[in-house]
Amino acid sequence: MNFDFSDDQKFLKNEARKFLDGNCSSQTVRGVLNNPGRSYDETLWKAVAAQGWLGTTIPEEHGGLGLGHMELCVIAEELGRALAPIPFASTVYFLAEAVRLAGSDAQKAAILPKIAAGELIGALAASEGPGVVSAASVKATVSDGRLTGEKLPVTDGDVADVAVVLAKEAGQLSAFLVDLKGAGVTRETLQTLDPSRGAAKLSFSGAAAERLGAPGEGLDLVEQVLNRAAVLLAFEQVGGADRALEMAKDYALNRYAFGRPIGSYQAIKHKLADIYVKNELARSNAYYGAWALDTDAPELPLAAAAARVAACEASWFAAKENLQTHGGIGFTWEMDCHLFYRRAQQLGLVAGGAKQWKERLVTQLERKNAA
Repeated sequence: MNFDFSDDQKFLKNEARKFLDGNCSSQTVRGVLNNPGRSYDETLWKAVAAQGWLGTTIPEEHGGLGLGHMELCVIAEELGRALAPIPFASTVYFLAEAVRLAGSDAQKAAILPKIAAGELIGALAASEGPGVVSAASVKATVSDGRLTGEKLPVTDGDVADVAVVLAKEAGQLSAFLVDLKGAGVTRETLQTLDPSRGAAKLSFSGAAAERLGAPGEGLDLVEQVLNRAAVLLAFEQVGGADRALEMAKDYALNRYAFGRPIGSYQAIKHKLADIYVKNELARSNAYYGAWALDTDAPELPLAAAAARVAACEASWFAAKENLQTHGGIGFTWEMDCHLFYRRAQQLGLVAGGAKQWKERLVTQLERKNAA
């Protein structure tokens, strides 16, 4: 069996890397970090839209490329490697997937073409504070098509145009599409460790809400979206972890101490080897998740949890050890190490923390063994 990408997918990966090498350097990320009023790079966003990446899995009749999730995984890995400061995940992994899964024909026709063209930024607004999203944790309500309540933190909620909001209606949890630029919506930008990916607190007071999917199926829809996003985010994390390993290796080969490269010392060798092992483990689990996602396999919840757990560990570990390998200079603003550490922390929380996904993994394994 061949568990690798096809030749066409490898070609797409190489072209994506070339494009991002030329359009998304570390200075692009710093351009957002150095400007508190910006939470993404508008020029890069337009360029990515022109490449068609936003419509990778969107059907051709809605202006997309009509490709599969494997191609989207390839692009996600390269975006993670480049630390692209754009709301790609919130728009493509969350909003587009939710609309594709549960949207009516009219909703798909209204939203998907705008996503593919880069004219609309999306977000998922499910949580209302720390902890796992559940029927008990959701207090937001919808009555007569009007939404009241608060959601936080909402990744890219400070710049999003439309959000998928989880709220109660007639005692049932349902999902709703909300125009964040409409009346009854206020935003409060939140401070995060990685300002190149913004977050906000959204407050709703009678905002217009259009149901997405069937009544009472909101939590199930969010679970499906999270499983899909977990796989795609895992590829972003693997991409970032691989680049952090490259940075650490290059520095270790060129930094001399006591007349020899620090990479010749056993302590540094072990650091780099440990990063490599975790990265490869995460890649293997991400490939499993990509297969399950692309084939819509029943194993997707298990594969998504495994990919998410392994990728969170690899991403954080690679970023941390890259800093340690660089030593004192690695902690300075001038070095790029902190960019990867920031993004590793952000990606480790955006769809629920590693602890939550470990619990999901155990639950899925128990179900599998009991079957």
